[in-house]
Amino acid sequence: MRNRMNKILLLVGFLILGTATKSFAWGFWAHQRINRMAIFTLPPEMLKFYKKNIEYITDHAVDPDKRRYAVDGEAPRHYIDLDHYGEYPFQMVPRKWKTAVDVLTEDTLVSYGIVPWHIQKDYYRLVDAFRACDAYRILKISADLGHYVGDSNVPLHTTENYNGQMTGQKGIHGLWESRIPEIFGMKYNFFVGQAKYETDVLEEAWKTVLESHLCLDTVFGLEKSLTETMPSDMKYSFESRGNMNMKVYSQEFCTRYHDELNHMVERRMRTSVMRVGMIWYTAWVDAGQPDLRPLLDKEVVDEPEKYEEKLKIIDREASGAGATGYLNHDHSHDRKHPCEVEDLPVATTAALVMESALWRKWASQESN
Repeated sequence: MRNRMNKILLLVGFLILGTATKSFAWGFWAHQRINRMAIFTLPPEMLKFYKKNIEYITDHAVDPDKRRYAVDGEAPRHYIDLDHYGEYPFQMVPRKWKTAVDVLTEDTLVSYGIVPWHIQKDYYRLVDAFRACDAYRILKISADLGHYVGDSNVPLHTTENYNGQMTGQKGIHGLWESRIPEIFGMKYNFFVGQAKYETDVLEEAWKTVLESHLCLDTVFGLEKSLTETMPSDMKYSFESRGNMNMKVYSQEFCTRYHDELNHMVERRMRTSVMRVGMIWYTAWVDAGQPDLRPLLDKEVVDEPEKYEEKLKIIDREASGAGATGYLNHDHSHDRKHPCEVEDLPVATTAALVMESALWRKWASQESN
């Protein structure tokens, strides 16, 4: 009974926080910025509809993270622990879902994450929504799909050592994907050009997670070497967040880490924007390029999601279930990642996000 009550209280705590709910990849602001900026990669035939609903696409970019505590099987959709399967390029993992289930079992796949397959599944759902000219489903699935694509571009979402817990670097997850954008995101350039058609969505999803994984040596190695040269009292500081004082990575540590990363976080966010726009555009083309102008007159009602009541908290540590029904389409994989190659200009956008060990408090005030 006591354990049951503790779980109830924990869940209630998350619900009370409301928009202060934990976000696991990129942070709430970054997910919203990625979805928002992806709209501007779309062609004119899509742009007007998406711009009309830009606040919906932006606000609902974080829905999948909110579902992690309410829906069985949601958590594994956000990551894939590639290093569980050996060494790069992880050829023991079949890229086709059905073949992967036959070879590795569904329980194993779900236990170590299914993000590339879930991206493909949601892509097919978006194609169906476009074909039906269902404005609400187009927007809802687009927002969700943007989240999962964004997650797949986060290096720490491709490893069992997702928070440095195996290497004495606990907290690195929040440092890389939340604290760094919080401080430096205002200078990031998210204008990436026009979305291009992708002939193979599943292959692109695998390319993405493989790229992300190749960044890990740099992510861990630079943090470790910097920590060895900086005293603990300089690595951390305390900041006021609302009515709380929170221990955070210091500005000095973050600045040096960001400089050593040489725009890696910006590159992964830019790549997220590009790929989100790409998958929306590809779904529209594969649906037959339906005319979206009639949808401009339709008022989209923001329906709150209804979850089956759950008392247990679903997270990475849970084995999870419910990842059935993934589409049986085979595509090749395996393209190399120039993780450190692109030299990006620095422009301007706005940023505000934070994370603590248990949850990331919503702190975003979007600038217009």
